[in-house]
Amino acid sequence: MMHIGKQFPNLDVKAMDYMGDTLTINALNEAREKKMKVLLFWYPKDFTYVCPTELHAFQEALPEFEKRNTLVIGASCDTPEVHFAWLNTAKDNGGIEGITYPLIADSNRNLSSTLGILDSTPKNHVNGETLTLLDGDHVTFRATYLIDEEGTVFHEGINHMPLGRNVQEYIRLVDAYTHFQQKGEVCPANWEDGERALDANSKSVADYLSASAN
Repeated sequence: MMHIGKQFPNLDVKAMDYMGDTLTINALNEAREKKMKVLLFWYPKDFTYVCPTELHAFQEALPEFEKRNTLVIGASCDTPEVHFAWLNTAKDNGGIEGITYPLIADSNRNLSSTLGILDSTPKNHVNGETLTLLDGDHVTFRATYLIDEEGTVFHEGINHMPLGRNVQEYIRLVDAYTHFQQKGEVCPANWEDGERALDANSKSVADYLSASAN
């Protein structure tokens, strides 16, 4: 299900912060009411292997996102209690102690189902009666959403579970979209903040390609 250019789903979801407070988060409202961009990243499970490396990487980059008026939110289908236990487990023991951004606890899978990012395939099994079973762990892939200040999704990406994300790419995407918002210029391949962007006309593109070739 594609969400690019559409409003992020308007759903309230339970969450946990590092202080042990249970919250209710609505990413759409967070963006609109705070007039901030939102980076929402989903990971499969607490107390796993690739996942803590990603959470710590986003934490390390948090000052860069804050400078860009971007709120970072993590998410999985674990319960708030499991999140809090992981938040209180030391980093050298596989935990995420030191993470300060909130973690959505989509244990009823309402939001992840709406987004279509669950690792599950329904199948029918007949054994005296028809049962609906699921293949897969019914947890999320590594999905990432960038949402603008109006609640519109401007980036959506999904990785398979073995593939960790490059956090710096999301900083670049925020920079590129902000540049477009402010100046109306489009950003070419490998563009980074401070580099030349393009007017949306053929002459501008031709000049850019010619300069790049030289």
